[in-house]
Amino acid sequence: MYKKLRHKRGDSSEVLCILNYLGALLSVLGVVMLLPLIPWWLYHDCPGHGVDASVFTYPAAGCLLLGLVIQKSTTFRTPSLHGAMIITALGWILCAVAGAIPFMTGLHKGFIDSLFEAVSGFTTTGITVFEGLDSMPKSILFWRSLTQWLGGLGILTFFLAVSFRGGSAAAALFSAEGHKINLSRPVPGIFNTLKILWAIYSFFTIISFIIFYAAGMNAFDAVNHSLTCISTGGFSTHDESIGYYAARGFAHSEILEYAVTIIMLAGGTNFLVHYKVITGRAMSMFTDFEMKWYWGILALAVGLICLDHFHRMEPQWQVTAKFLSELHDTFRSALFQTASLLTSTGYITQDINSPAFHAVSRQIFMLLMVIGGCVGSTAGGIKVMRFGILARAFQTHIRRILNPSRAVIPVVTSGRIIADSEVQQIASLLWIWLVLICGGAGITAIFSDLDPWQSFSGMASAMGNMGPFFFSVHEMATMHPVIKLVYTAGMLAGRLEIIPLACLFSRTITGQ
Repeated sequence: MYKKLRHKRGDSSEVLCILNYLGALLSVLGVVMLLPLIPWWLYHDCPGHGVDASVFTYPAAGCLLLGLVIQKSTTFRTPSLHGAMIITALGWILCAVAGAIPFMTGLHKGFIDSLFEAVSGFTTTGITVFEGLDSMPKSILFWRSLTQWLGGLGILTFFLAVSFRGGSAAAALFSAEGHKINLSRPVPGIFNTLKILWAIYSFFTIISFIIFYAAGMNAFDAVNHSLTCISTGGFSTHDESIGYYAARGFAHSEILEYAVTIIMLAGGTNFLVHYKVITGRAMSMFTDFEMKWYWGILALAVGLICLDHFHRMEPQWQVTAKFLSELHDTFRSALFQTASLLTSTGYITQDINSPAFHAVSRQIFMLLMVIGGCVGSTAGGIKVMRFGILARAFQTHIRRILNPSRAVIPVVTSGRIIADSEVQQIASLLWIWLVLICGGAGITAIFSDLDPWQSFSGMASAMGNMGPFFFSVHEMATMHPVIKLVYTAGMLAGRLEIIPLACLFSRTITGQ
C-alpha cells in the first residue's frame, strides 16, 4: 500500500513538473507573439489595409496569462527522461496551436489550414497551404518567418536560453528536443552550450540580412529571408520564392542566389563545426567525418543533375559563349536546388516538378529529402551522420565476415567507436521513418488523385521537414483535411525525430 501511494505521489509530482514547464513556455511565447506588431506599425497593417493589432495582442495576452497562472499553481523541479519527452511533445503542439491563431483571425483561415501552417513554420518544414503571399499583410508574413527562426534551433532551446534554466533539467530537455545521437558539447554546462549555439545562430542571421539587403532585397524581404534561410525553413514573402528576383529582373539576382546557397549550407552544417571554425580549427569544415559526407553528397548530386541535363542535349563540340552561359545557368540551378533540399530549406528558383529537371534529377531530389543535413544543425531529414554511420557499419560488417571470428572490428568514425546499440538505434529510427513515409503516402493516394510518386514526395517532404514536393502548392492547399492532418503529424514527428511523440501517445505518464 505504501509503495502504491508513493508511486501515485511521484506520478502527481511528474504531472505538476510537466505543467510548470509548459506554463513557462507559454509565457515566453506570449511575449514573442508581440514582435509582429513592429512590422504591423511600420507598414500600416491596419484594418482596411491588413489586420488588426488584436490578431497578435489577444493570443499573446492569453498565452502570457495562462502560462503565468499554470506556473503559480505548480512547482519547478527536474523532469525525468520520460517527463522531458512529454514536455517536448506537448510543448511543440501547444506552440503550434497558439501560433495558428493569428492565421485564423488575421487571414480567416480554417483551423486545420492554420495549424498546418504553424506546424510547418515551427518545424521549419516550409510546406505552405497559403497562396497569394505577395499581397499578404506584412505582419502575418513576419510571424510566419519568426516561427521558423524560433524552431530552427528548437523552441525549447530558445526557451531555455531566455529563461536561464540550466542544469540537469535543461540537459534533459535539450536531449529530448535535439537529435537522438551522441554529440559532444563545445563547453562544459548545457546553458553555456545554448548561449554559444544561439550566438552563432544570431550571427548568421545578422550576416544574412546584410548580404541579402546588399544584393538587392528590400529591408522587409531581407529580414524575413534572413530568419528563414539560416533556420533552413524556406518560407518566403513571395509565391515564387527566391525565383521571384530573377523573374523580376533584379540586377544582382545571380549573386543573391549564390549568397542564399551559402547561408543554406551554413544552416545545414553542424553548429559545433561552426564553433570549431570560430575557435581556430577551420579545417574541421572539411576533415570532420560528417562534413566529408556532406560535401561529397552535395558535389555528387550537383554533378549528376548537370550530367542528366546535358546528356539529353545535342552534342556541343564547340565551346561558345551561349554554351558557357547555359553551363553556368545549369550549374547554378543544380547547386541551388541541391543545397535547398539537402539542407531541407525548401527555397526554389525553379519548380522541381518542371521539365527543367528530368527523371534522374527528381530521383536525386527524393533521396536528398530523406537524407537531409547534418546533426546539430537546423536541417531536417534522417541526417548525414546517420547515413554515414550506416554506410560505415555495412563496411564493418563485410570486414567481420572476411576476417577470423575472434577479430574485434568495431564501427569507427572520426576516431570514436560507435557501439552496436547506437547503430541499432539509428537503423530502427530509419526503419520507422520510412514506414511513416510509406503510410502517409498511402493515405495521400487514398484521399487524393495524386500518383504514387507525387504521394510519396508529399509525405517525404513533411517527414524530412523539406518543403518542396512533386505537385503544385494549389493542389496542397486544396488537399483533403485528412491528408493535411497526416502531414501535420509527419512534420512534428520528423522535427522531433519521432521518439517524444511516441512517448506521448504510447502510454500515459503513470505508465499504466
